[in-house]
Amino acid sequence: MGARSIELENLRNIGIMAHIDAGKTTLTERILYYTGKTYKIGEVHDGAAVMDWMEQEQERGITITSAATTCAWNNHTINIIDTPGHVDFTVEVERSLRVLDGAVAVFDGVAGVEPQSETVWRQADKYNVPRICFINKLDRTGADFDFDVESIVERLEARPAVLHIPIGSEANFVGVIDLVEMKAHTWTKDDGSEWDISDIPENKLEEAKLKRQELLDIVAEADDEVLEKYLGDEELSTDEIKRAIRKGTLEGLFVPVLAGSAFKNKGVQLLLDAVIDYLPSPLDIEPVKGFKPGDEENEIERKHSDEEPFAALAFKVVSDPHVGKLTYFRVYSGVLNKGDKVQNTSTGKDDRLGRILRMHSNSREDIDFISTGDIVAGVGLKNAKTGDTLSDSSNPIQLESMTFPEPVISVAIEPKSKADEEKLSEGLQKLAEEDPTFRVNSDEETGQTIISGMGELHLDILVDRLKREFRVEANIGKPQVAYREAIKKQVNIEAKYIRQSGGRGQYGHVVMELEPIEEGYEFVDLIKSGRIPKEYIPSVNAGVEAAMESGVLAGYPLENIKATLVDGSYHDVDSSEMAFKIAGSMALKDGAKKAGVKLLEPVMTVEVVTPEDFMGDVVGDLSSRRGKIAEMEQRGSAKVVNAKVPLSEMFGYATDLRSRTQGRATFTMQFDSYEDVPDAITKEITASIRGVEVEV
Repeated sequence: MGARSIELENLRNIGIMAHIDAGKTTLTERILYYTGKTYKIGEVHDGAAVMDWMEQEQERGITITSAATTCAWNNHTINIIDTPGHVDFTVEVERSLRVLDGAVAVFDGVAGVEPQSETVWRQADKYNVPRICFINKLDRTGADFDFDVESIVERLEARPAVLHIPIGSEANFVGVIDLVEMKAHTWTKDDGSEWDISDIPENKLEEAKLKRQELLDIVAEADDEVLEKYLGDEELSTDEIKRAIRKGTLEGLFVPVLAGSAFKNKGVQLLLDAVIDYLPSPLDIEPVKGFKPGDEENEIERKHSDEEPFAALAFKVVSDPHVGKLTYFRVYSGVLNKGDKVQNTSTGKDDRLGRILRMHSNSREDIDFISTGDIVAGVGLKNAKTGDTLSDSSNPIQLESMTFPEPVISVAIEPKSKADEEKLSEGLQKLAEEDPTFRVNSDEETGQTIISGMGELHLDILVDRLKREFRVEANIGKPQVAYREAIKKQVNIEAKYIRQSGGRGQYGHVVMELEPIEEGYEFVDLIKSGRIPKEYIPSVNAGVEAAMESGVLAGYPLENIKATLVDGSYHDVDSSEMAFKIAGSMALKDGAKKAGVKLLEPVMTVEVVTPEDFMGDVVGDLSSRRGKIAEMEQRGSAKVVNAKVPLSEMFGYATDLRSRTQGRATFTMQFDSYEDVPDAITKEITASIRGVEVEV
């Protein structure tokens, strides 16, 4: 067992997150350059970014997968995950934030907080991830630092602690005033490797004093000693202010805000200092909680320490052409050597860790052991899936797994050549292993293979990967919306399954109450006096759940149901688990028909940014797509339209919007909720599926 190369307090595990095109990957490339990890700055726009290593990423100039790397700054080690900004790849953000200790949120200096910025911010809230903000692109025409800060307050409901004032704006942006140290930083060399630290210019001094006062008003609250000195008008040292900022950031009282331009190489080193000064080490994070495998009531806690038994969470699985299956995991406690056995407590199976790899984007370095706080990839973990726990087998723990959104769009897929059927099946299976929001199913009626995902771009990228990585050319059907079904009212239903054909028969009898609920599925057992033996109750539940997979209106999954088992009967000889499963299934199907079923459709939040000249056209077009306009606002010289639009009406919208606005408008779209489909459209959908109109 080797010795730790760095103390835990000097380790930072961070993610870089933002809306698409805010400059996350460009910022990460600068960080790699200034920390000595790379010797040439990689650019996104010329397809040379180190972190965007997939061919599709380099061609499209967007991040698709979360890439991991490790770098060093001021005697600290920083593990960085650069995450995608496009809503279709939100799973990559979700699984990264689950295992990170801190995050840098990047905002476009012109646009401020954008829709996907809000989504990733809420994801970070869900996991209580402390974060700092970097307002980027302050060299761009129309950049407005104060507007960005205001949008953080209004749209994220966050409390910003502003640490910087920009010096100059747009093309004249040359540096920042650091309000903690009250010094001016101006960058002199084009590559950003050198900068001057000087006194604050006279024309900025009053503004700096005022802004520093505002900063101290906010941060002093975080530390009692600092607050006492501050209220007593005593001078605060730089170290005291930094201590208060760190404490407040870790407790979520406020978020530090910094300024810069990654593309113009300004402000990146100060951001790295802030990552060290204000974001947590593993020691600052609450001990990780889990439970004894098979006994969720028995809670177990593990401190972030090498002395504790080994515990890690697998957060990503990748199929690598050179080494096979790669499992990325975060170590929460303990140490493990290459070649050691580890228990996957989510599956109950043991695996041997053949190799341990420290990743740098898609290149790798073999290491001999891992310890608390490490984020690495392992080879040889055959059974591991995303969300599985890896544990010391003599002290097993199961950590909370990960939840992912359901797919909202489906297409049929088939190989262009019959000979490629096996390769297609194998490729789809491997892609589904990697991506928990990608599903592969077979349509029983048509025999077609159906793939489902988070959006058109998501499926487009996966089909492209089939071609590049698995050498399979595929034909794709028209996109289909993932509708759902729901019952309209509460009903009581009785179902009997009786089969008598010589020998032992089958007998299952249930009386149930079905009622609509807001979300999800609930099963309640109210059986008294042994009317149905306890061992058959789970079978009734299993039958109901199986029947919910295919609804009675158009064959879509049934959702939002509470099923209460109130009565029933059994036969000493003929009753069985299978008989009660079938009875449960019959009760659900018959009950749904009796209650009446409605169709639900995914509705998307759509934001369109357009020049004012095209505003009327854009709004009219969204309305014609059954869109409901939520709000319209000014953003710089552009107009912003926010609307809720059914997904079924949004196919092909990108092309349509381009032609309507001469290519000058942009839009973003993300899933909002499932809502009732109007009756007329329900009839169209059911007629197209079944060839007959259904009364609704």
